[in-house]
Amino acid sequence: MSWQSEFPSLTITENDTLPKLTVSHLVSWGAITVTGDDKKSYLQGQLTCDVVSLPEDQSTLGAHCDAKGKAWTIFRLFSHQDGYAMLQPLSAIEKELTEIKKYAVFSKVTIEESQGVLLGIMGEEADTYIDTLSEDTGHVRKIENGTAVKISDQRWLLLVNEESARNIVETADAVKAHEALWSMADILQGLPIVNQDAQNEYIPQAFNLQALGGISFSKGCYTGQEMVARAKYRGINKRAMYIVKGKLTASITEGSSVEIERSVGENWRKAGTLLAHYQYADGCVIGLIVLPNNLEQETNLRACSEPESIWTIQPLPYSISDE
Repeated sequence: MSWQSEFPSLTITENDTLPKLTVSHLVSWGAITVTGDDKKSYLQGQLTCDVVSLPEDQSTLGAHCDAKGKAWTIFRLFSHQDGYAMLQPLSAIEKELTEIKKYAVFSKVTIEESQGVLLGIMGEEADTYIDTLSEDTGHVRKIENGTAVKISDQRWLLLVNEESARNIVETADAVKAHEALWSMADILQGLPIVNQDAQNEYIPQAFNLQALGGISFSKGCYTGQEMVARAKYRGINKRAMYIVKGKLTASITEGSSVEIERSVGENWRKAGTLLAHYQYADGCVIGLIVLPNNLEQETNLRACSEPESIWTIQPLPYSISDE
């Protein structure tokens, strides 16, 4: 049996204690790598984040936008081998790769989809385990045949070659878990997940990127910068990303979407589609969705598929205020 098929779904509820160490094969995620003499200056002129000031041992969230400020992708940028890697949902890469390479012919850069394997390491023993892979101490560490990136407390991403990935999976004293567990953590932490269906729909602030350190308002020009800056200084952004929670009696099948409505007086109006979701064993569902940013916290929501079940907006673990 291949090591790649050994990641079962964990049967948990939202109140269950998670294993002390889990490893997941992140098959729904990918990365774009950027190498070459002009890699830093090229990305600086394309992305919302400040690439020039990013230390090698740190990562940052960021967006790549079109000229109107609409995000092609939300990514995590970090130093990887002899260049940079941009972690993002795999479904977004095809379009993003075309867009990010548009002006590469004028610079000394090579931009391509990474062939590396992505693993997610989670749990209270995650830091201790990563220490066994590297003597470095930063949030971005060189490891054998790849890179380890700290995403949050008790959570690390590994971008390695297949040989190293197989060795880690087979030798780590960790519970093997389906990648849905990784998505659950992203949702609970309010980290944007922009798949193919959400590309080129919203400006970065609609995904709370300004609150997550993914937009520099002092770095200078980049594609879409005028619109992104206008949204901040003229207050024209009317949307934000929220965590929502509800319950569904039916299981959400892989690849399906969840449509949400919001209450408007006595009526209901379409609110949007969940960017990402996780369903616990008891049917409880958490998800991310872009909504008007002036909604009251008490606004009722519901899934179109099961309108009898009321959903609620959950507190974000950070402030989205521009103040």
